[in-house]
Amino acid sequence: MAGAESPAGCQAELEPVVSLVDVLEEDEELENEACAVLGGSDSEKCSYSQGSVKRQALYACSTCTPEGEEPAGICLACSYECHGSHKLFELYTKRNFRCDCGNSKFKNLECKLFPDKSKVNSCNKYNDNFFGLYCICKRPYPDPEDEVPDEMIQCVVCEDWFHGRHLGAIPPESGDFQEMVCQACMKRCSFLWAYAGQLAGPTVNRVSAEDDGLLLTVDGVGSQEVIKPENGSHQDNTQKEDVSKHGKNAGKEVKAEQNNEPCTSSSSEFHCQTVFKNENTKTELQSGCRLQELQASQFVKKDAATYWPLNWRSRLCTCQDCMKMYGELDVLFLTDEYDTVLAYENKGKREQTSERRDPLMDTLSSMNRVQQVELICEYNDLKTELKDYLKRFADEGTVVKREDIQQFFEEFQSKKRRRVDGLQYYCS
Repeated sequence: MAGAESPAGCQAELEPVVSLVDVLEEDEELENEACAVLGGSDSEKCSYSQGSVKRQALYACSTCTPEGEEPAGICLACSYECHGSHKLFELYTKRNFRCDCGNSKFKNLECKLFPDKSKVNSCNKYNDNFFGLYCICKRPYPDPEDEVPDEMIQCVVCEDWFHGRHLGAIPPESGDFQEMVCQACMKRCSFLWAYAGQLAGPTVNRVSAEDDGLLLTVDGVGSQEVIKPENGSHQDNTQKEDVSKHGKNAGKEVKAEQNNEPCTSSSSEFHCQTVFKNENTKTELQSGCRLQELQASQFVKKDAATYWPLNWRSRLCTCQDCMKMYGELDVLFLTDEYDTVLAYENKGKREQTSERRDPLMDTLSSMNRVQQVELICEYNDLKTELKDYLKRFADEGTVVKREDIQQFFEEFQSKKRRRVDGLQYYCS
């Protein structure tokens, strides 16, 4: 038929065009990402001898420690050497963990790299991740039954992974946050709410102004806590007020108190909030305590996760009382700048850069002088001819195809054979 395109022509038009530069850049990006994920972890030596490693790449073996058994974690080297053919869960990274491979939790396996281990590592912490389950929904990832596209975000405190839709607050649309603290950890570490108003990233607010007041859309029923911090104390005294009266207004607009900060709510559920206000502002605060200075002002507490920017940890108070509180809550790591996943990933990238070696130089180092000269000459010839060959495509603006590269190397080998065949050898 006139004007009809052949199937081959359609296929040619639909064939994706990828440049050599794109391939090299993608390969380098994948290599950098892999090194960041591994964080400089040793792939040959078991990390057990290092004690509780600040951060390392970790795995759990479903073959050796299935659900129902005691949870256990193994280092990168043991995942290769001792569990290479097993079903593994990649845990990314956990803090202060010591390799369990081959200890009493592994009934039928002895570690090949470091068999002399203690029966248990009592300082290790475990959660459902070690059985391949994540989030409050306790589902695997990827989940074959979950058709909702959603990213997983790791809580910096408990180190569990959560679906974005299960955090009670939608992450900032720009994605401009470095760390997340989940709902449960915000409840346990309630002091963080005093910092959240100034440091945490904004979440979705459904608030509008009308008649000099605040209108709040409430999608459900909840309870509200009004807390008045004691002066000079890092603890909260809580007075609960019943706000079930809001139930009849669920889904409607209701007036919020003028003295209260607006709370946030998602489209599916109402997030309880707490309004903090130190009414006795004349009382002298503990000298140098940043937390008490923040608690002296009004701030909002919600039943939701929080999203924090780069270097937010450096803004936390480190006075004696606050450090004691961190210790009691087992979150002293929040004051350690090297505890962050970003620091862990940067370490992996730095070590990759320092250890990256030129494969040509590695090959040359294993040759004698004559072989080195011959290889360098061959390499320079190949480099020059390939550059000239590809330049023709660049000048013409045409795409380099697989067949073109194959043709180049066939011609290059042919030229090389002609050069070798043309050499004359003389015997003395």
